[in-house]
Amino acid sequence: MSAVANPATVAECLRVGAGFSQGDRNWIVEQFGTLDARLAAFHADATELEISVKDRESRGQKVTLECWVNGGDKVVTTSSEEDLHAAIMDVRDDLRRRLNDAKTKQEPRHNRHLREVPQPADIEL
Repeated sequence: MSAVANPATVAECLRVGAGFSQGDRNWIVEQFGTLDARLAAFHADATELEISVKDRESRGQKVTLECWVNGGDKVVTTSSEEDLHAAIMDVRDDLRRRLNDAKTKQEPRHNRHLREVPQPADIEL
């Protein structure tokens, strides 16, 4: 497996959208630190994260985390938790699960052991 020359990190790829300030960004980066291990498989130049919140600190608040990896499909996770910290943890954990699921779906192609199919013994005539 080849290592990525410039691995993606939350600190490098995260943008804060509506409802968050640049002052919130450092705190969110700290909370999302566990995503770095999963993002490291992707190039930083081709990875984007954006978090936003609608109706912050109100009963109907909704936190959205969007992720684009390698120019592929967008992965969107949302949370309607009333507590902002809980909502941020919820979208972080959901994104990590989705990235893990996507990686698991691809692994058999790259795992020689799983690809090997036993061949019948050659029969000499």
